[in-house]
Amino acid sequence: MDNKERNITPEEAVILWHASRLDLSKNHEQAPEILKVQGSVIGTLGNFSASIGKAKSKKTFNVSAIVAAALKNGTVLNYTAELPENKRKILYVDTEQSTYHCEIVARRSLRMAGLPTDSNHENLEFLVLRKYTPEERIAIVKEAIYRTENVGLVVIDGIRDMVYDINSSGESTKVISLLMTWTGERNIHIHTILHQNKGDEHARGHIGTELSNKAETVLQVEKDEKNPGVSTVKTAHIRAVDFEPFAFRINGEALPELLEDYQFKDKDETKGNRGKFDPYRDITEQQHRIALEAAFTLKDEYGYKELEGALREAYASVGVRLSDHRLRDLITVLKNKRMIVQENGRKYTFKPDFHY
Repeated sequence: MDNKERNITPEEAVILWHASRLDLSKNHEQAPEILKVQGSVIGTLGNFSASIGKAKSKKTFNVSAIVAAALKNGTVLNYTAELPENKRKILYVDTEQSTYHCEIVARRSLRMAGLPTDSNHENLEFLVLRKYTPEERIAIVKEAIYRTENVGLVVIDGIRDMVYDINSSGESTKVISLLMTWTGERNIHIHTILHQNKGDEHARGHIGTELSNKAETVLQVEKDEKNPGVSTVKTAHIRAVDFEPFAFRINGEALPELLEDYQFKDKDETKGNRGKFDPYRDITEQQHRIALEAAFTLKDEYGYKELEGALREAYASVGVRLSDHRLRDLITVLKNKRMIVQENGRKYTFKPDFHY
């Protein structure tokens, strides 16, 4: 990635300022809705979305169904695609897998769409970018997006590989800004795939935080704890009306198959309705900010043991009692959300400009 920042002159800034004014004398069209689940809109042209999930949750199988629906311009699994005729081209970018495994993914989408698998399809271009560096991947994807006619849907399987450091705020902001620029200028939809943290349900790293904050929809793919052969899909975030979660399994033909009679159970049922403590869900942003500001007013940085004591006392002042286990969970979330960072060796510091 080019680390040189281009300085914007005052004259250029004035031009951009005037070009950015909203004109209320005009009626602006709503973005075309191209991807839906059970009638709920999960993807529009000019925006981007994401799928997140832990390893082996079948994220790529799920996205294969989205691609198949787009190829068919119909319904596959629970996804319905409605791409305009001049936006039927799909660009699939894989940054992680070998050519052999990419071939399996591409043929799977074609099979699910009921299309021949022994030749290239005019509406599917598949890029294998495993061997390239992050800046090379960005350059390749940009040129492919801008030079491919009739492109409507772009899938980036491995957005993490577009940056060197998954926790770099600078790199993450640049990549997410590129997604917003590309989708806006080319009037396309980009769907990305990213792993979740092992310890919680949040997308991994600072790029995951930025992605979740800016995406139109974030789908969460999970493996059923009691039946590993079943994966469930729900929304972690959606701007439109939410849809009911659904489940699928991989059938004998190695294709995802919808489970119509799957019974969803509340994870908290077996715990007397006391769900697992989630510092992100169970503590408000205001409580976090007050507690963190109080803790780091005393000292600018802490070692881990000092940090535990300071946080326990600070969060108690805003009504949050923390056992040792809850305190560890809290610190994990604070680190993952870049609310605190570990710098200067083993010391932790507070980032007051965090995005919640």
